[in-house]
Amino acid sequence: MDLAVILQAALSPNPDERKGAEQTLEEMQYAPQHPFSLFQITVDTNCDTAVRQVAAIHFKNFIAKNWFPDHHSKISVSPSDKQLLRDHILLFLPQLPPLLRVQLGECLKTIIHSDYPEHFPHLLQWIKHNLQDQQHVHAALFVLRILSRKYEFKSDEERTPVYNVVEETFPLLLNIFNTVVQIANSSLEVAELIKLICKIFWSSIYLEVPKLLFDQNVFNAWMLLFLNVLERAVPLEGQPADPELRKSWGWWKVKKWTVHILNRLYTRFGDLKLQNLENKAFAQMFQRHFAGKILDCYLNLLNAIRVGDYLPERVINLVLQYLSNSISKNSMYTALQPRLDVLLFEIVFPLMCFNDNDQKLWDEDPHEYVRKGYDIIEDLYSPKTASMDFVSELIRKRGKDNLHKFIQFIVEIFKRYDEAPTEYKPYRQKDGALLAIGALCDKLKHTEPYKSELEHMLVQHVFPEFSSPVGHLRAKAAWVAGQYAHISFSDQNNFRKALQCVVCGMRDSELPVRIDSVFALRSFVEACKDLNEIRPILPQLLDEFFKLMNEIENEDLVFTLETIVDKFGEEMAPYALGLCQNLAAAFWRCMNTAEADDEADDPGALAAVGCLRAISTILESVSSLPQLFVQIEPTLLPIMRKMLTTDGQEVFEEILEIVSYMTFFSPTISLDMWSLWPLMMEALADWAIDFFPNILVPLDNYISRGTAHFLTCKEPDYQQSLWNMISSFMEDKNMEDNDIEPAPKLIEVVFLNCKGQVDQWIAPYLRITVERLHRAEKSRLKCLLMQVIADALYYNAALTLSILQKLGVAAEIFNLWFNMLQGLKKSGVRANFKREHDKKVCCLGLTSLLALPADQLPGDALNRVFRVVLDLLVAYKDQVAEAAKEEEAEDDDDIDDFQTDDDDEDIIGSDKEMGIDAEDGDEADSSKLRKLAEQTKTFRPNDEDDDGSDDDFSDDEELHSPIDEVDPFIFFVDTMKVMQSSDPLRFQNLTQTLEFSYQALANGVAQHAEVRRGEIEKEKLEKSSAITDS
Repeated sequence: MDLAVILQAALSPNPDERKGAEQTLEEMQYAPQHPFSLFQITVDTNCDTAVRQVAAIHFKNFIAKNWFPDHHSKISVSPSDKQLLRDHILLFLPQLPPLLRVQLGECLKTIIHSDYPEHFPHLLQWIKHNLQDQQHVHAALFVLRILSRKYEFKSDEERTPVYNVVEETFPLLLNIFNTVVQIANSSLEVAELIKLICKIFWSSIYLEVPKLLFDQNVFNAWMLLFLNVLERAVPLEGQPADPELRKSWGWWKVKKWTVHILNRLYTRFGDLKLQNLENKAFAQMFQRHFAGKILDCYLNLLNAIRVGDYLPERVINLVLQYLSNSISKNSMYTALQPRLDVLLFEIVFPLMCFNDNDQKLWDEDPHEYVRKGYDIIEDLYSPKTASMDFVSELIRKRGKDNLHKFIQFIVEIFKRYDEAPTEYKPYRQKDGALLAIGALCDKLKHTEPYKSELEHMLVQHVFPEFSSPVGHLRAKAAWVAGQYAHISFSDQNNFRKALQCVVCGMRDSELPVRIDSVFALRSFVEACKDLNEIRPILPQLLDEFFKLMNEIENEDLVFTLETIVDKFGEEMAPYALGLCQNLAAAFWRCMNTAEADDEADDPGALAAVGCLRAISTILESVSSLPQLFVQIEPTLLPIMRKMLTTDGQEVFEEILEIVSYMTFFSPTISLDMWSLWPLMMEALADWAIDFFPNILVPLDNYISRGTAHFLTCKEPDYQQSLWNMISSFMEDKNMEDNDIEPAPKLIEVVFLNCKGQVDQWIAPYLRITVERLHRAEKSRLKCLLMQVIADALYYNAALTLSILQKLGVAAEIFNLWFNMLQGLKKSGVRANFKREHDKKVCCLGLTSLLALPADQLPGDALNRVFRVVLDLLVAYKDQVAEAAKEEEAEDDDDIDDFQTDDDDEDIIGSDKEMGIDAEDGDEADSSKLRKLAEQTKTFRPNDEDDDGSDDDFSDDEELHSPIDEVDPFIFFVDTMKVMQSSDPLRFQNLTQTLEFSYQALANGVAQHAEVRRGEIEKEKLEKSSAITDS
């Protein structure tokens, strides 16, 4: 069938005909000549334009999918076909109309990113040739833009090819730029050429300025052209009347890209302190010759606002960013000063005021007004945000010159407003003044005389606006009140009044007022010292929240709700189920909106994440009430089921947190919750490897809290499922050490929780552990793998030792283990097994070896293991004591940066307890130095021999484990007592051959074990009496 006919049918208004055509096109893509056929129709001027457009789109999609195929792809384009397609795209590109050129541009982008320079070496020559052909210059710039963009964010070696591109093409670009800038009454075509040149320049300098531009003559030539474009008036003729169309008009786009480039250069070279030696001279030249000129041009550009002329919002924003960056630099501030008052009071402040566009949006689309007000992306384009930032920076860096006069200016506006009759009040100026006061909150809260006047200012100038007839002032009053909620109110009634006004604002007739009130409420809840101010109105507050959540998707709504839940903790229990049900309903609405909009930064998607976070906060707040989890589970289960698939990739971390709470705090893990296990395993195998540490937590909960079900269930077989996942990751040679760290942790969970019940799994898990240990590079992973062996020894020492011997690695493993235990960093601290848990696991594993009979553990090995365990126990005790001391210091709120002399005595005392005396002051000094070294390493980069991933403590330090209740000192002493009674001769030989220091250590450990026995008994008695009392 003719491809053109099928493409025509794909445009049919008849859905059946259209669907049939699309199905046929899907089948045809496997034909060898299919991409060529699509391309031929795209470039065939005799074909209908709509059909050519469809062909171009299908061609673009084919190239994107199959040019650089992954292992799922069934189609492969041969090298000869690729060469042919590359040549034909370049041949026809200059002849195509813009709509089709854009589609082929996307194809070229895919091809260039994949093939240049290795498989597309003649591309640069084609660009150079066509840059010199007047008929084809636009096509050449179009392709050069795609090529330069490939390297925009590349650094170091990856960036090297772009330097050659710059060397070869920039002299030609400069000539073209020079020529087109001189054309009088320039057309939009000329604007398009300049815009492309600007974009090419931008991509080429974004991360690193090429060496060619370090030539002062070359750089000057470029800068003169950019300044020419900047100063040049934009043609009035042809400008669209519609503001939305006008900002996208060619000549305004040229202006925007020029400002972008000059700002980027200033960001890179505006601060001499940030420059390396190589760039310093260039930066000095840039500042001396151009920074001030750009400043002048920008101030002239902004003058348009004063006289009522048009300037695109993005340009205003970028120009104000440049001015804000100039404030801290003396030479630039000096240049700015003569024009500062005009800038501040006649340009910047008016931009902060409520304007016609704001009013139009407020009236016609309040939801969009709210979205823009709370969208971080919008801040990049907003003149209002840039104006606030400018004022904040000016007062922060140059407050001595400017704070007083700016506050006087604001006070005058307040005064004029108060004195004017209602119909003539400058409402918009008052709005701008309140915005300024809110923006300067941090400065005013810490600066006299303003600091002591803030409460009076709120009462006199903010509180009255809560009842203003003008909606935007009611909203602004709520926002400003929220900014100042944390100040010390001399009259607590004023705090109450503000809180009541904000709560009333949540019921306002205007949506933006309600949202700003919710936002302000968060600050009042955080600042509230007496929760009785809020407690009586909590049910009504929650009702208002849910009404608003039904009306708008806004993550700040959810943040405030989280704050309330956090503040009231267990008191939220009566509302927990209702809260979760409402949040779940809001979540589904948000997800539906996000799917419909299909935009990553959609507010619905952000609010959906917020809903899940709020659910987690609620679950945490009621964690001591397990029965609530049973009630909440049916509401959350559908969300967890749906979002643990690929549908939930954007919220996967939040969902896993909820699964973790549900599997940890519920009285038991229900069969419905167990049904989530396979979903997590599928996700891990398919796409969720980055979330492996997050998935570890619920998997641990399933095994540790549902051990019987994990061991007995065969449909599905959870033990087999876990083995399949762990073994595939551990055996995968392409997986980085960091990526598989959770795997050995999971093996530990199985060994410790299923002691005596998984003998059949010990050998396979040890085999893959040893294999991975041979390949491991990072010390953190080596430690975790070695701990699996320690866990296996603790599980069953005889079985484990026999398996290691069968694998022929027993001696090698123990030698490596002992070497790792002795390893130190340059700073003198332990290089391995740094956490308390790591040391404890090693202690229990090695101590378990001591219980083996003589025929399994010969005398030499026994002596060596015994000494290693004693050393480990000392290190463990020191670390536990240090952690307890730090916790005590935190409790006393008396943390000092360095150890005092008393602290060091405690450290030496700890050694004395274990039977070691410090013979002279040197030992004490070295101990002090060691402690200082350990603490100061926090404040400097890692040692060169540290792999950067070995934090002393990691997040999973808080995970519960069956060995939490096992005291390593008591376990050691009890093991030795068994040896003493079962084989007294062996025990005697061991203890008599010990050096004096180890004998002293052994005695110290025995004494400490008895102390621990007493402490544990005491803790048990206290716990049981507390339960009896309750």
